[in-house]
Amino acid sequence: MKRSTNIGNKLYPIVTIIIVVLLWQGITVFRHVPQYLLPSPVKIVNTLFKDFKIISAHTKVTLYESFIGFGLSIIFSFVLAILMDSFQVIKKCIYPILVISQTIPTIAIAPLFIIWFGFGALPKIIVVVMVCFFPIVISLVDGFEKVDRDYINLFSTFKASKLQTFYHLKLPYAMVNLFSGLKIAATYMIMSAVIGEWLGGDKGIGVYMVRSKNAYALDKVFASILVIVFVSILIIYIIDFIGKKIVHWK
Repeated sequence: MKRSTNIGNKLYPIVTIIIVVLLWQGITVFRHVPQYLLPSPVKIVNTLFKDFKIISAHTKVTLYESFIGFGLSIIFSFVLAILMDSFQVIKKCIYPILVISQTIPTIAIAPLFIIWFGFGALPKIIVVVMVCFFPIVISLVDGFEKVDRDYINLFSTFKASKLQTFYHLKLPYAMVNLFSGLKIAATYMIMSAVIGEWLGGDKGIGVYMVRSKNAYALDKVFASILVIVFVSILIIYIIDFIGKKIVHWK
């Protein structure tokens, strides 16, 4: 019964997407919509196969920037979350600043990084770190705080050190929250790198999109979006798969 329900839940979005694509194709064909205004799904897929080598070369650059930034976000998040959990003074000082930092529009601050650090990969990596860092660190801090007080008292009774309590209790307890934060960050990972590439650069899927847009080649723009969506969904599924293996006890 549960298996059939899960299959049904997966079918609903798939069927909805198929219906939308068919309607899209029908409107562009029967209404004779110009390709420079709205390309048909068939045209987009053909363009994707036609320009696959060029798109994949640009995508590799974007993935490099995204994964480096994502990895640094995880490292910084762990360090800061542990400090905030260990010292309440640090949490009181840093937490409000983290919240305020998320009110700054990424598209407004990204050009500053390009001015300061050039048109290479570094400013894009910094943008990825800025976007991905917040959900990961907040999820970790929240996970550390939600540890049952009775468990902490039990560890204190057995005279466990802070390191032992963290490693054997707090860290496993926070894993569920961590992977939730990782999935949220992963949805923004590629997008933030693309935003950085929009504003300056010579390589990357964002650069390819800007050049295609300026040439009114919207089929290439939509092909790029298709690649970004596919890669982002794949990354989220990989994180979800790893999370289920690590927190199988949940």
